Amino acid sequence: MEPVQRPPQRLWRKVRALLVEREGATAIEYAVIAGLISIALLTAAGPIGTRVGTLMDLVKAALTP
Repeated sequence: MEPVQRPPQRLWRKVRALLVEREGATAIEYAVIAGLISIALLTAAGPIGTRVGTLMDLVKAALTP
């Protein structure tokens, strides 16, 4: 098994520069916010889907003779 290689120093410099720049920091903040919103939506989708499914079953049962 080969040892894990470290990313090149040039990459680290770019990441550091991105974090220091105000525009880069803002972009990272927006990315974090978007990620958290997507996690919240995915977490809420399960219970909502279950409730909608139950509601549709009730409607189907009420409409079936």
